[in-house]
Amino acid sequence: MSYAKVLCVGLVGVTGHVVEVEADLAAGLPAVVVSGLPDTALHEARDRVRAAVVNSGQKWPNRRITINLLPATLPKYGSAFDLAIAAALLGGAGELPLLPLERVVVLGELGLDGTVRPVRGILPMVAAAARAGLDRVVVPVDNAAEAAVIPGVRVRAVDTLHRLVSFVREGTPLLEPPVPGPPAVAPGPDLADVAGQGLGRRALEVTAAGGHHLALLGPPGAGKTMLAERLPSVLPELDDEAALEVTALHSIAGLLPPDGRLLRRPPFQAPHHTATVASLVGGGSGLARPGAVSLAHRGVLFLDEAAEFGKGALEALRQPLESGRVHLARSRGGTEYPARVQLVLAANPCPCAKPAGDAFCECTPLARRRYLGRLSGPLLDRIDVQIQVNPVRAAELMEAGTAAESSALVAARVAAARAAAAERWATVGRRLNADIPGPLLRQLPWRLPARDTAELRGRLDSGSLSARGFDRIIRLAWTVADLDGRNRPGREDVREAIGLRTGDGV
Repeated sequence: MSYAKVLCVGLVGVTGHVVEVEADLAAGLPAVVVSGLPDTALHEARDRVRAAVVNSGQKWPNRRITINLLPATLPKYGSAFDLAIAAALLGGAGELPLLPLERVVVLGELGLDGTVRPVRGILPMVAAAARAGLDRVVVPVDNAAEAAVIPGVRVRAVDTLHRLVSFVREGTPLLEPPVPGPPAVAPGPDLADVAGQGLGRRALEVTAAGGHHLALLGPPGAGKTMLAERLPSVLPELDDEAALEVTALHSIAGLLPPDGRLLRRPPFQAPHHTATVASLVGGGSGLARPGAVSLAHRGVLFLDEAAEFGKGALEALRQPLESGRVHLARSRGGTEYPARVQLVLAANPCPCAKPAGDAFCECTPLARRRYLGRLSGPLLDRIDVQIQVNPVRAAELMEAGTAAESSALVAARVAAARAAAAERWATVGRRLNADIPGPLLRQLPWRLPARDTAELRGRLDSGSLSARGFDRIIRLAWTVADLDGRNRPGREDVREAIGLRTGDGV
């Protein structure tokens, strides 16, 4: 037999596609040709596979070998095809009867000594195989726990090419995935640690309940970072669908913990202010990798010292905040990653970072305007909650940890508010107030009475508020009402929402 075929999976972004790895051995000068839009790593697979086959005690066929990856129009990236290429090549040479690998997806990178090494993106690869109706996969042993997360798929693992050959020839059993132990729960930051900051705590609770974005402005040491770092502690755990999305993204980035469990806690990303555009929204040569905004999908993206970030990096976030996705266009095709995050910005009032109006401030009014002017109007217009965080007083500091509510208590209220919103918006296929389209909120039966929105409409007519800001305040009002147990927002809820958005009257 001079032809053989083995199934594999290729990734484009976070989406997997089943790939047929074909091997044809013909008479002629010995050579190995790889076709089907391979990248550099796949071109180098020729040498890796040859060394792995020889060092595993197998005979290398001295013939003209053509490896084709179908569909040929789909770009192929990475080294996860190595094991499938080796199996197809040995099958085409007549060394392996490939019947045991029929309708089996084979994934793994080969070392020169024949060891099978782990690869990134195993979770979305196995999920793609399951969607295609393939229920058996062979993966590297270090990826077995991660692959076993997908229900309805029989996962077996290999540590060497020799083990796979023995399974095909002699029926030697492959390795079983490890049995997961109890999840390790590490205590995280708690809201009880935050001294004072009643307004900041209320803003954080509203942010969590409605899925809104948050901006914290104030002097250093006031508690901006402490508040932002505790936002994940009051968010509910991810459901199965969201957990699979988040875990798949972290799998592609190679950031999953060794136990390979689904990530149930909302992720928290806090890139340094020197971060580039590519590190924030994704990029890289060849296959564009997810950036911080995608790794924070279904969680929190925290930009501390936001005014110190590059203008281009900040402006690149505007589109993902609206659409919840990042589309990265490259010469060889586009890649799309989900990016539905809660953005939290923290910034000092001026370059010298001394309290606003303080006699020791060394900045001119122009310097102050220029500093906060780095946060552009279009970006801030997308931030639902914008508050001033004032310095903590001595009495509040000394009472820290005694009177403050814990994250568990706040999380219970947040969960109840989210449940109320999910029930209300179930008919339109949404769950969070922040995701509701503005036109829907302005239509019956959701439109608020004119007497409750009079002040809001006045701000819109005067030009001090944009149409986007109008809709975001209405969404905030619904969240405030949900937290306080009311079916609909009233005038006071709208007034509090205006205060949380503009800083007036709070």
